[in-house]
Amino acid sequence: MKKTVFGLIPALLASLLLFAAVGCSPVPKNEQKDDSLTKVLGSGELVLGLDVEFPPMGFEDENGEIVGFDVDVAREVCRRLGVTLTLRPIDWDEKEDDLNEGRIDCIWNGFSVTPARAEAMLMSYPYMKNELIVVVPGDSDVKVLRGLAGKRVGVQSGSTAQEVLESSEIFGEITPVLYDTATILLDKLDGGEIDAALVDSVAAYYLIFSSEHGRYFVLSDSLGEEEYAIGFRKDDRALCDRIEEIISEMKADGTLGDISKKWFGSDITTVK
Repeated sequence: MKKTVFGLIPALLASLLLFAAVGCSPVPKNEQKDDSLTKVLGSGELVLGLDVEFPPMGFEDENGEIVGFDVDVAREVCRRLGVTLTLRPIDWDEKEDDLNEGRIDCIWNGFSVTPARAEAMLMSYPYMKNELIVVVPGDSDVKVLRGLAGKRVGVQSGSTAQEVLESSEIFGEITPVLYDTATILLDKLDGGEIDAALVDSVAAYYLIFSSEHGRYFVLSDSLGEEEYAIGFRKDDRALCDRIEEIISEMKADGTLGDISKKWFGSDITTVK
């Protein structure tokens, strides 16, 4: 049977509707353009979120200026990017919200890599290793982890140290005491309010050897090793890649090593 023009209309309409539907379909999220680097370059600043009481990574000095190893590295990265570094102190318990809601561009302050964090955000490659160590007063009778049974152990709230402590074998045998910052732990240890403190080794050794605190003993068995990295929003790959590239350049030309020597006496970074 010969087809008429009218018989072709329904088929033509169906084709047009299909084309319109395809043309209006949203771009899959994983195919959306990543403009994270462009935004930072366009705004002229990188907003870095940090805990300002975590020496020597990032902290306020006696003049109220925010200084530290991570701050120096980030400042040099921004100089090479051609943008200004803006340091934004944050509540460590709300760091993920600050990042995801756009108040900061990254979390960069002795930020430990964990499976949960790697799932929730984009983590850069690690640039430094760290151990979770237990510090006790020099005259303490505690020499090993098992000796902490019945003791008050201080730890920073919201830190990986708290997570590790809560999952350790000794957790049910101790009294955990939570504090907002890491720097207050040695003060509480000096004052006898806690019997031990679980802290990051890089912070502990810096505080012990650069302050007027009393004598301490570090237990030989740590609660684990971890790595520091920079945290970005999950989709901000372009910004992460560019900052990683610059840090690798700084490692190669010796700048990263010089900054490490300034704060630690030697180059303890792990960047290849």
